[in-house]
Amino acid sequence: MAAPMARVFWSSSYAKILNKLRPLNCYGEVCPSALVIQNRSKHWNPKFKKERRQKFMKFELPNYEEQTKGRKEKTSLDEERKKMKKEGRKHPSSFSVKPISISSTSNVLEQYVPPEGDGKTSLISKTVTKDKLSEFGKTGKSYNAIRKIKQFEEHFSSKTFPSEAIEIFKEAQKLIEDVEKNEDRLHELVTEYAYPQMTVGLDTKTMRWNFVDSIEPPRTVHCRTTDLLTKDNLYAQVTVRFHTRQTLAIYDRFGRLTYGSEDLIKDVLEFVVFEKHISDEYASWRIHSKIIPKWIPVRDPLHKTYIKPHMEPIPDEEEDKPEKEAAKA
Repeated sequence: MAAPMARVFWSSSYAKILNKLRPLNCYGEVCPSALVIQNRSKHWNPKFKKERRQKFMKFELPNYEEQTKGRKEKTSLDEERKKMKKEGRKHPSSFSVKPISISSTSNVLEQYVPPEGDGKTSLISKTVTKDKLSEFGKTGKSYNAIRKIKQFEEHFSSKTFPSEAIEIFKEAQKLIEDVEKNEDRLHELVTEYAYPQMTVGLDTKTMRWNFVDSIEPPRTVHCRTTDLLTKDNLYAQVTVRFHTRQTLAIYDRFGRLTYGSEDLIKDVLEFVVFEKHISDEYASWRIHSKIIPKWIPVRDPLHKTYIKPHMEPIPDEEEDKPEKEAAKA
């Protein structure tokens, strides 16, 4: 009987050499009782199998020969899509689609033209009487728009809406002071069309705005409705006139005052457009735009501030002359 096999674990390369030499005895004959060392691929320690298995990840390498062959043969788009779908790859789209937001319109419908000198001239002046006569023909469209709004919003009234509108306006103006913190709430009060116009440049500035009081009560001056894509998809726009007293101060990134003052109260006349997606049951009135009349004087530009660059002093020519003469001598 052969002696019992002893399990000895060696490195794989050393075990292969011994397997060749062990079966031979000193006379060069095959010895059946020789120790045969097996080449094991398993780790000698059975512990931590799972952890060792997780250290390796199996994946299939791309077949570059098939890719080059496909380019030469010029396979159809359908075949390429099938191949890429089979391999789990996404086929690149041949066209780009621009995102469309249908929660608001992209313009102001039949923009309201404020009468010249509004808020300053008297009711007896010629310009005011002419503007009143021109507005008389436009009121019919506004009444039709209000009737259309009431089909979707029963309690809407052109007389009570301005009080709701001014609260939306005041809250939105205060939230602009910290856009990053109040971004979600701002999107509820401002449309996608007006949001970039209201927040542009505020990332590097600090704004302080305060509402003091109203000189005149706010009133509705213009109403319009329109449809988009389909006749059932309706939008309503209401222009509200605000004549108020406000304070505004804008500071730059260094904390320097660039526009206005927190103590100086000014009379402000504004025509703000509010919009609502009336065919949407869960929609709400939001600020859409602001109408700036042509006859309003241009505002003063903001004072731009910059970091003062460090400049090396330039030596005077008179000071350099004696040094040059000494060098020549």
